[in-house]
Amino acid sequence: MKNFLSPFYFLSLFPLSAFSNTEPKICMVLDKAGKDDHSFNQEAYNGFQKAFKSLPISRESKVIEAKDENHLNQTVRSFVKGKCSIIFAVGINNADTIKLISPQFPEQKFVVIDSNVDKKNVRSIVFRDEQGAFLMGAIAAIKSKTGSIGIIGGMNIPLIQKFETAYTAGAKYVNPKINVLIGYVGISVEAWNNPTKAQEIALSQFDQGADIIFHAAGGSGLGVFNAAEKANKKNTKKYAIGCDSNQNWIKPGMILTSMTKDIEKSVLDTIQNIIDNKFTTGLYTYDISNGGINWALDKYNKELFTEAEIIKINHIKNEIALNKIQTLSKEAKN
Repeated sequence: MKNFLSPFYFLSLFPLSAFSNTEPKICMVLDKAGKDDHSFNQEAYNGFQKAFKSLPISRESKVIEAKDENHLNQTVRSFVKGKCSIIFAVGINNADTIKLISPQFPEQKFVVIDSNVDKKNVRSIVFRDEQGAFLMGAIAAIKSKTGSIGIIGGMNIPLIQKFETAYTAGAKYVNPKINVLIGYVGISVEAWNNPTKAQEIALSQFDQGADIIFHAAGGSGLGVFNAAEKANKKNTKKYAIGCDSNQNWIKPGMILTSMTKDIEKSVLDTIQNIIDNKFTTGLYTYDISNGGINWALDKYNKELFTEAEIIKINHIKNEIALNKIQTLSKEAKN
């Protein structure tokens, strides 16, 4: 098994002299959804908070939520001027800014989470989302009673389209005849934080016969959970599937499971690298084989699965980890 932080390649290794003996100053900028999105940003923020409480980092370390693109640009530049040892940029919407700014400050170290920025002073942390989405599709197909399921993406971009493709592939791996309904919240960054629109789309999918809906919509995903709750008030069994973090607790009994990405640990591991003077740049990939991607089974949803179903799901997960299942076609990967 790969080491959790074993990179596919290194772009550079910063010398020990790049760090002083003082505690490193850690700076993080979240995307517009913010630290309370119960999803991607919150996981990154939790990693920062744990580091702040348990690791020897500067008390001047800070997290800022970017309200818009201009604010993001200003924040990153102020972090550079503030002599941050490392600057984390969380989310795909922040990646373009780091791509533009990082070459201007070659001595500054950056970390981009959930996107690949191929610059010499950037560590890119990515997750094999398609593996998790495939597994969620398989779980949905295993549990569906109607033979119809749904997926709701946030912003309609290639990354989320891969979620859609892999989710559909996973569902059809279990049930080739299953019907998959597809929806997107929008085409702008606001799509990640519009639960009202997500709820509207989810209710429409439930009305069309879907009994399980997976969201890949950031903060908008809360609307899918609300839709499942509302639909269940009609004495029908409707479920949602969470994404990025374990969201089972938000609506116990109505969230079938969650696709988890160990974003928190990726932050902690990176900060520990800085403390140990072992920080490197390049591409770091987290997947099912190294625990970076998983499905959430806990006290909030365990009663929704039989032992036989759990065994079947874990078998599929293990097959993915061993690369015995193709979660995306070659065309979809490109």
